[in-house]
Amino acid sequence: MNALKYLLVGFVFGIVLTKSEAVSWYRIYEMFQFQSFHMYGIIMVAIITGIIGIQIIKRTNIKDIQGLPIQIKDKEPGSIRFWIGGIFFGFGWALVGACPGPIFILLGAGFLPVVLVLFGAILGTFLYGLLRDKLPH
Repeated sequence: MNALKYLLVGFVFGIVLTKSEAVSWYRIYEMFQFQSFHMYGIIMVAIITGIIGIQIIKRTNIKDIQGLPIQIKDKEPGSIRFWIGGIFFGFGWALVGACPGPIFILLGAGFLPVVLVLFGAILGTFLYGLLRDKLPH
């Protein structure tokens, strides 16, 4: 029963991303060509929602699903690793035409070439796990 609520949230997330056209390759292409504000607007709403949510969690001592207090550590000041990671993420997003979020949504919508993207995401995660101790953190 616990997994059902996560599955439901995933379905709602997929519907919202699909209806907002955030999974549309064309919308992503427009964004990287600076031809449309559509995706930038979606990203800005997500950032603002995240900022508000984090502040609510920090100020009201909300507890997690197990009843434990949620503790959010302050991030360290910006560093080169964030720039490098962001550049790799952006290049991947631009080359593939999708960020990792909608991979399963696109598969569910019948875009079978996204299987290659899923394979690349899994491979990249695996390689990161192997190299994590050797990378600057």
